[in-house]
Amino acid sequence: MLAPRCDLTPAWSALTAHFEQAGRGLDLREAFAQDPGRAEALTLTAPEIRADLSKNLWDATSRGLLAQLARDCQLEPRRAAMLAGEPVNTTEGRAVLHTALRAPQGAAPFSDEVHEVLDRMLTFVEAVRAGVGEPGGIRHIVNIGIGGSDLGPQMVVPALDGWVHPQLQCHFVSNVDGHDIVPVLRRLDARRTLFIVASKTFTTQETMANAEVARAWFLASYGEGAEAAIGRHFVATTTNVEAAARFGIHTTFGFWDWVGGRYSLWSAIGLPIALAVGAEAFRELLAGAHAMDRHFAEAPLEANLPVQLGLLDVWYRNFHRFTSRSVAPYHQGLRRLPAYLQQLEMESNGKCVDLEGQPLPCGSSPVVWGEAGTNGQHAYFQMLHQGTDVIPVEFIAVRQAEYGPAALPEVVKAALADQHIKLLSNCLAQSQALMLGKTTEEALAEKAPTASKSLGALTVARHRTFPGNRPSSTLLLERLTPRSLGALIALYEHRVWTSGALWGINSFDQWGVELGKALCSQLLPRFASGDTTGLDGSTAALLTRLRG
Repeated sequence: MLAPRCDLTPAWSALTAHFEQAGRGLDLREAFAQDPGRAEALTLTAPEIRADLSKNLWDATSRGLLAQLARDCQLEPRRAAMLAGEPVNTTEGRAVLHTALRAPQGAAPFSDEVHEVLDRMLTFVEAVRAGVGEPGGIRHIVNIGIGGSDLGPQMVVPALDGWVHPQLQCHFVSNVDGHDIVPVLRRLDARRTLFIVASKTFTTQETMANAEVARAWFLASYGEGAEAAIGRHFVATTTNVEAAARFGIHTTFGFWDWVGGRYSLWSAIGLPIALAVGAEAFRELLAGAHAMDRHFAEAPLEANLPVQLGLLDVWYRNFHRFTSRSVAPYHQGLRRLPAYLQQLEMESNGKCVDLEGQPLPCGSSPVVWGEAGTNGQHAYFQMLHQGTDVIPVEFIAVRQAEYGPAALPEVVKAALADQHIKLLSNCLAQSQALMLGKTTEEALAEKAPTASKSLGALTVARHRTFPGNRPSSTLLLERLTPRSLGALIALYEHRVWTSGALWGINSFDQWGVELGKALCSQLLPRFASGDTTGLDGSTAALLTRLRG
């Protein structure tokens, strides 16, 4: 029997009543004034991360009822089932075991298989890295993938820039658009480039189209012996060894059906990460994720950071009816994190039916979006502060900056230290401003030297009024390291599962991705034939126009 869906539990009814009585009207400014200990009480710690959740629109009652909601939905036994390798991906009949990819030897299902591939991959990694500085050694790594085979590595490598081999350049190609791959190819030396073709089936349309372009370029650019050299300059992360061999690839690293694409950077899909930062740093990335796995598995629900964030997501999406969440990492290395989280959350929980295939009566995944601070402040923060929609914001701050091993002059270090304080100050100021806002009376009492002199003071003041009471969370990392980054990513994975479990959906399939791909396959031959029979009027007209 399936666990109860959240909206069918006693706790849901209690939450509905509490929201109408107190939740809807909660004012953060009053809450802090009435409770001097609010920040301490609503700050949670997990491996590598300290989370201030006090600027969110919840109180002890709503948090208690949300924890009861989790229990009503049997969250704890369902968590245990997933970690034990039961087939919780019910629509595909598969286990979900990305946690096994980062567990120590013997501590999770399929341990021997996982560590055999990991050890073999990291041996290959160290052999490549050992030759980087030698004549003819690899200098360019080109990862060709899409979705989970691209977004994870493309996010992690710049985040760990200080660990990247100084003589290696990493490139990522994903879009089935020549404007993605051609600028990369222009920068390469064929004899010093290693291509990684990342496709579980070795049939992914976009990936294989780019791989064929890369292969054609390599054969044209390498010179004598190019055909024989493909096996030295192309490797694959795939389970389809035969198809890879037909391509000319003989070095492959596989993974398993219980590894979903958006959860796969811990597997062989992490090969470009390991090549960039080395085996030791890659193992630290895994260790940080495993530490978060243990916290998720063992911490009480009330102190369990990924669970609490998942419960907060349900509270906001279904009671406050907030439809999106902005992620603002105040660290340039995390600039690709919002894009990574878009797939992780929206592909996982962007579902409209429950586990029994019944229509979902409540909202599921919010829209996740964002930009690195302080760039985001000068792009979309205007809407966050004064727009008509309330959008919870997730700030991520790193206390100590890391700029890599290269020696810097003392005067540069001093300037960078000052710059980092400015960055952190901006982060804190934005969360404070979202909460406090500014009244019209406060605006009237201030000077506004850039305001038009033709407008009345009250009109100007209204334009400079901020409603405030807008929620945010702040995640604090001491340093951005392989270990802390691993913990951060795992935190988000478990958070997504928590909210999906309460909504009663399967967070591990992605049938919505398949529909457009299937229709694309049907349209491809029509570009050659021009046949528009049976197409809708719009698609027929567009196809005809695009054929020229």
